[in-house]
Amino acid sequence: MPGGETSDARRARPIDLAHLSKQTMGDRDLEHEILGMFAEQAQAVRRQIGSAEVKQRLFLAHSLKGSARGVGAFAIAECASAIEDSPTDRIVVKRLVRLIDEACDFIASISR
Repeated sequence: MPGGETSDARRARPIDLAHLSKQTMGDRDLEHEILGMFAEQAQAVRRQIGSAEVKQRLFLAHSLKGSARGVGAFAIAECASAIEDSPTDRIVVKRLVRLIDEACDFIASISR
């Protein structure tokens, strides 16, 4: 159909850029800096969380959850919250790793 009524729904972006813009009052340089720091933190969590002891996994998930909410990475925040609820669930950990990869790829693509 011409209006796209039968088109598949677009997948949401891994980062809500409107939320991030509100958080940074529209300062593009600050957005770029914050996304870079978030990507670094997320990659560090990605490297550690799979082999972390339960106590450390809870700490990693909690700290990532707060940062993810701040930048608008709400799927990551929700997944990190699920890890806090069930820290030994390997499926949730794998989902977090996938979400981190998607978010970091997205950040890299808009940072060029």
